[in-house]
Order: sequence, then C-alpha cells, then structure tokens
Amino acid sequence: MLAELRIQRHTAEDTARIVDALVDVYARVYDVPPYRGDPFFAVGAFRDRLLGAVEMSGFESVTAYAEGALVGLVHGVALADDRAWWQSLDDRRPAEMVTAVQAGQVGWLRELMVLPEHTGRGIGRRLHDEWINGRSQQRWTALTCIVDNQPAHDAYVRWGYGIIGRIKHAADSPVYDAMILPRISS
Repeated sequence: MLAELRIQRHTAEDTARIVDALVDVYARVYDVPPYRGDPFFAVGAFRDRLLGAVEMSGFESVTAYAEGALVGLVHGVALADDRAWWQSLDDRRPAEMVTAVQAGQVGWLRELMVLPEHTGRGIGRRLHDEWINGRSQQRWTALTCIVDNQPAHDAYVRWGYGIIGRIKHAADSPVYDAMILPRISS
C-alpha cells in the first residue's frame, strides 16, 4: 500500500481550495461513537476550525492519496504563545520549549486523520513525518490527543511524544493530553 501512496504538501491557499475534500474525510473518520452526534465534533464545527487554522501563522497541510482517492490528512500551524490550552499548562511546559514557542519554532499539529479502511498501514505515520520534516525551523512539535482515543494516543507515545498535562480546548470539548516531541538533531 505505501508504495502506491502519493503524499502532497499544501499551503494555506491550496488547502482553502480543497477544504470540501478534507471535510469529507473528517466526516467519515468522526462518524463513529462517541463522536457522532457530539456538537464539538460536528462537520460544520470542523470546517470552521479548519478555515480558522488556514488563517494562522505557519499553516500547512499534507494529504495522502491512494489509487487517486484522498485517504488521509494532517494540518498544523506555528504554536502561538497566547493559545489558551498552551498557557493553561503553566510550569509543566519545558522552559526550552517556551522559548522556542516565542521564537516561532514549535509546530502545533492540529489534526491527523486517516480513513478507517486505510488505518494500520503506516499512512498516519507517513503524514505525520512529512509534515514535521517539511518544517525546517521547527524545533518541537506539540499536539493534543483525546485521552480516550487509545489508538491515536498509543501511536503518539510510540512515535516519541511525551505527555505534559491535560487540557480542554473549549468548555464543550473532551479532555485532551497535551503532548510534545522534540526534534531529533541529525
């Protein structure tokens, strides 16, 4: 499967042009319990969050195609020091990382998803690595993962992420683990 995979990087402008296709992937990935029916995970809410992210500093997305069909995506931005979830971690944030955020050297991986019928094939890892490796100024990666999403949570831990605390993005959001990954020097 991976040999047939086509990976494509997108700027904010490019992403805005393919937003409907990205929203379709989200709709399929999150059309399962416990997300189905939860207003926080509504398709319209994701569209709004994605279009808001496109406007943020350092936005980029990466998509994966198999047999010409979109099967997965990742997108993220430069982590801004004023993000409420980041600030809520207070002294649990490594000092070196706080400095890196202020210098614009931390990426916030906002979403990573692969269609259910394509999971377990390394596509998520390829998307993740492509997004990170394309961000040469990035010294750290931060992400938040729903604590009850065991497959994603386990994958991030296997990939080297450490948990620095629990947060909520909004009053109606689930609880997330804030996770960080330092860039390995080559």
